[in-house]
Amino acid sequence: MSYFSVKNIHKTWETVTVDFSLECEKGSMTCLLGPSGCGKSTVLNIISGLEKNDPEYETKLEIELDGQRIEKLPPRQRGVGMVFQSGALFNHMNVVNNVAYGLISQGMRKKEALIKASAYLPEFGLTDFDKRMPQTLSGGERQRVALARTLITEPKLVLLDEPLSALDADLRRRLAAQIREWQKKIGFTAIMVTHDVNEAEAIADKIVRFSK
Repeated sequence: MSYFSVKNIHKTWETVTVDFSLECEKGSMTCLLGPSGCGKSTVLNIISGLEKNDPEYETKLEIELDGQRIEKLPPRQRGVGMVFQSGALFNHMNVVNNVAYGLISQGMRKKEALIKASAYLPEFGLTDFDKRMPQTLSGGERQRVALARTLITEPKLVLLDEPLSALDADLRRRLAAQIREWQKKIGFTAIMVTHDVNEAEAIADKIVRFSK
């Protein structure tokens, strides 16, 4: 039995229809590869619970993660973490508070969460970044903070929605290699959306190609 599976994702727009199923092994990196507008990000949104299937297919959707059916659970209860293209950091919080946020949301005391977050930052090349504000960070630094904020909560599945697409080519290659290194070291299971074939081939155990 696979660690993660999704069956019968179905979403239709005027010119695009997504009809999608997928299985992933534990500790694997799967890339959804294809051009903009082909439904890749929609797949992640449906898995995470941020978006719904087409109404006539809603009852056919099946999502199983680590032996548990999760398609009827609210997003916070699914055990899924998500990293967006923008990083989606809280601009009114410094780096350590951003990273601690998920732990506090899970019920950890703020003092304990901040200590854990501060100790976690060096793993992502963010030593001495605790008090930095998001507005002072480079694109690559923002994405490393976003990834740390997601991974510190130990989600069962990590969804990466084109986290590198806003970066320049050289930084994109370096950060892709770092993500792969962290993924192997920590052992998290991930699905990543990208339109860059070289990026997908460098980072993925499995590539699923989308077309329009």
